[in-house]
Amino acid sequence: MSEYANLGYAAERESEQRKFLAGTYGWMAVALLISAASAFITANSVTLLRLIFTSWHYWVLYAGELALVWWLSASIRKISLTTAIFGFLAYSVLNGMSIASIFYIYRIDSIAVVFISCAAMFGGMALYGLKTKSSLASYGRYLIMALWGIIVASLLNFLFKSSGLSFIISIASVAVFAGLTAYDSQKILALSESSDGGEAYRKVSILGALDLYLDFINMFLALLRLFGRRR
Repeated sequence: MSEYANLGYAAERESEQRKFLAGTYGWMAVALLISAASAFITANSVTLLRLIFTSWHYWVLYAGELALVWWLSASIRKISLTTAIFGFLAYSVLNGMSIASIFYIYRIDSIAVVFISCAAMFGGMALYGLKTKSSLASYGRYLIMALWGIIVASLLNFLFKSSGLSFIISIASVAVFAGLTAYDSQKILALSESSDGGEAYRKVSILGALDLYLDFINMFLALLRLFGRRR
């Protein structure tokens, strides 16, 4: 009898793990679709383009995105699941608006090719993170350090406008966010093993989706800067 009980418990745990993973990657996919729609709508609205890109409003939008990410990460234990979902989806809308300019800088066919290439790279790195038996925790620390280096270098390049430094930053960004995709996927897999399907874990799933979303978007934009064909 205990053997059947153990088998039933194992099956239940496996089911909860699958639900957690499906929910995390599902929310990430939904956020990407919303961002794509938001970017397309913004790019085709003269009013929105003037509002966002011809004044200081862009910096308000950018600050709003950063504030949302910080708020979600800091308040996830206190807020409700509905609020977490709303915050995550609101962020995807704002981020879509902020990257709408890519439709004026790059050809639409080039954007599509880079997006598909990024999806393939993301999928491969995520699968590696889910399947590898090696711990990526130590690599994660170095990747986070490298990410801070990219942020500092990007801020400096905003002032100096160096095309050479921009090229190096883009290459480094692809490598770092590809690595973070594997690292975050393994971290999410570890969390899924203890998921009980409760609201707390469903909120953690939203945070995991946010991490994966950021990995994908940043890798996509870096690849677009490297390989995108300009108009």
